Amino acid sequence: MNYSMYASNANLMGRYFALKQPQNQVQVQYVWIDGRQGLRAKTRTLNFVPQNVQQLPIWNFDGSSTRQSEGNNSDVYLYPVTMYMDPFRGGQNRIVLCETMRYDKTPCVSNTRHSCKKVMDQVVDQEPWFGIEQEYSLLDGWNKTQPFGWPSGGFPAPQGPYYCGIGAGKVYGRDIVESHYRACMYAGVKIAGENAEVMPSQWEYQVGPCEGISIGDDLWMSRFLLHRIAEDWYVRVTFDPKPIPGDWNGAGGHTNFSTKAMRQDGGLKVIESACRKLALRHRAHIQKYDPSGGADNARRLTGRLETSSIDHFSWGIADRGASVRISRQTYDEGKGYLEDRRPASNMDPYVVCEMIIRTICLNETSPSSLSDTPATSGSNESNNASKQQQHHLQPQKSASSKSTKTAK
Repeated sequence: MNYSMYASNANLMGRYFALKQPQNQVQVQYVWIDGRQGLRAKTRTLNFVPQNVQQLPIWNFDGSSTRQSEGNNSDVYLYPVTMYMDPFRGGQNRIVLCETMRYDKTPCVSNTRHSCKKVMDQVVDQEPWFGIEQEYSLLDGWNKTQPFGWPSGGFPAPQGPYYCGIGAGKVYGRDIVESHYRACMYAGVKIAGENAEVMPSQWEYQVGPCEGISIGDDLWMSRFLLHRIAEDWYVRVTFDPKPIPGDWNGAGGHTNFSTKAMRQDGGLKVIESACRKLALRHRAHIQKYDPSGGADNARRLTGRLETSSIDHFSWGIADRGASVRISRQTYDEGKGYLEDRRPASNMDPYVVCEMIIRTICLNETSPSSLSDTPATSGSNESNNASKQQQHHLQPQKSASSKSTKTAK
């Protein structure tokens, strides 16, 4: 079957986009997160050009069709929170990210932004910065299990030439990647870069540094733009952390984090303290680092293929096999940031970043602030974390003498 027939036809659509849009009318696309962490959108016409989200009207949708309400009380409110330029329609048109609110104006269960924003507001004086490395894979538009560009019914050559690769046979889908990059810049998403990843048809882009809640807003909008752009080529985007089993790298959502104190002179000691706090709540974080309570990450965090073990917490310098990596530059300068490598590619950035703030900045020590499920190995984590307090990070000299601290 010729699957290209399902792709958008830019030449045909261009005829209609050439029609002059009335000056007193703009299109505003409302985007929200549904009950299964998918993205939804619909558009309305306004007779003015909005300058900020406060000028946008509250809207609603049928929540019974998005797993966010019952059919006998189906209306869910859309509260605009962050506005972007529209890279698809251009001109004065806008895209707006929204929070979802129930009929009684309380947040939907799927509205994780609401809680995250409250926590971010508590630590604004600490100036928390985030940068997220979003990995993803491209799939054939018709066969959702077939990576884009892979031979039908077979496998490409083993991993090696694909990471940051150049040339035919090494990279697949660069046109989608480049289009996404430019669209993010135009929209106002704080995209920092992109690169081809280790598995063929797997890519990564980086969002940040962003302060506070804006990291979640920009990451969700970047995902929306990516899905929407890939649609033009009839290619699927998957954020599954292990789309292909076996000796193929999984996909992560590595989260870089720092506070003002970490970025100042002497910040390395603050980073070491943060690592010890993270060690105490490893299981609690794992439960929040993918939408399946850790089950998705269990397929990825095996201790192989540049991952740590899901059962143990570790931290070290320049070690991509650790739970938390401290960059060589951070160590050399004695200040900077930490990289939490545990979050899965399909993580909810609001949930992950709230958890990091609660543990590092608010010093919470309960098994989990976001779940009633206890950390099954909390006592071992506490004992090992206490032992770590007796040590300081040392530079990594060789593969046999890595400066990695581990806690079960």
